[in-house]
Amino acid sequence: MTDTTVKKRKKWSVFDIVAFVALGLLALVTFFPFYNVLIISVAKFEAISKSDFYIFPLSFDLSAYKLLLQDMKFWSSILNSVIVTVVGVLFSMTISVAGAYALSKRGMPGRNIMLSLILFTMFFNGGLIPFYLVVKDLGFVNNILVMIIPAGLNTFYLIIMKNYFNTIPESLEESAKLDGANDLYILYKIIIPISAPFMATFALFYAVERWNEWWYALIFISDAAKAPLQIYLRETLITSNSLLSQMAQTMAEQEQTGKVYTPALQMAAIVVSSIPIIVVYPFLQKHFNKGIMVGSIKG
Repeated sequence: MTDTTVKKRKKWSVFDIVAFVALGLLALVTFFPFYNVLIISVAKFEAISKSDFYIFPLSFDLSAYKLLLQDMKFWSSILNSVIVTVVGVLFSMTISVAGAYALSKRGMPGRNIMLSLILFTMFFNGGLIPFYLVVKDLGFVNNILVMIIPAGLNTFYLIIMKNYFNTIPESLEESAKLDGANDLYILYKIIIPISAPFMATFALFYAVERWNEWWYALIFISDAAKAPLQIYLRETLITSNSLLSQMAQTMAEQEQTGKVYTPALQMAAIVVSSIPIIVVYPFLQKHFNKGIMVGSIKG
């Protein structure tokens, strides 16, 4: 009897049905906000203004996207976020992997003191004003580097990486050293390649953090040309007299074909800003589950 035959004869139990319905409802609740954002972004003013709760797509209009893509401030914010994400992930992964690998070596001088100091920062910090003064002395105020360097290391990720490196058999490194390899060669030619799912998972975590970066920009960036995408979205969603609203009014007056509804512009901005992460995620998803399970192993 083949496995296919066994699967065909399998009957659904009550538990299976309840679990299926519960998970289906949960998926629906999770998906609905994205669906609502998408249909509002392509809705005409006449359709959406007649309903307090717009749930079925009654119109299709790309004017909001057209207007959004004409805004140069939007493109500059996209460019800033791409720079912060790419450079930030490279920087974060470099110092995280190098630091975790060094701390995983039990014979490293001062290892326990360094670990204690790193763990201390997970529970205590100096506060916003001392942090601002330090960043100011480093010359990072109104500098795009403020979104890359001060936020470069996630202590929690560092500890997980260190624990993972502790699980790698020491005999693997000893064999490489017998062939004349040093620690740097072992890290980049042996350890990192065999840890691909693990590295991909934390690269994705760092990428999402850097792409969604807004706090450092809100505190330290006052030049609009250096603001990331999340600050642009914040202004679009909160500020009533935003440049987009002014452009929408001008566009409607010029074309006289109707109004470009402000919520449609806001939702269009959210959709466009989500596309990069949505595109990248499927390529890393195959490594995601395996990387999470590997990182959960206690070292």
